[in-house]
Amino acid sequence: MYAVVEFKGVQFKVEKDKVVKVPFLADEEIGTQLELDHVLMISSDEKTLIGNPLVKNALVKAEIVSHGKDKKIIIFKKKRRKGYAKKQGHRQDFTEIMIKDIVN
Repeated sequence: MYAVVEFKGVQFKVEKDKVVKVPFLADEEIGTQLELDHVLMISSDEKTLIGNPLVKNALVKAEIVSHGKDKKIIIFKKKRRKGYAKKQGHRQDFTEIMIKDIVN
């Protein structure tokens, strides 16, 4: 069984007992329970429920496992023959959540 949920403007395919990287949740601590109620689709072996736009009474329960930073991303800008070159980079913050249950 899996579900497609929308969380902070991004869609994720989630399954029970899987760990998913989501955008950083600055206010939440490790071990906090989350309830994701923007469920777009639920699929199991027997049937598939597709929301219009959301599946009614559907809920995904999750727990925050850890916070971290992704690999460094390099942004390099250059203009030919102008002597312009600019190098920037950053590491994006993320939060890992473990999916505990998908309630239909």
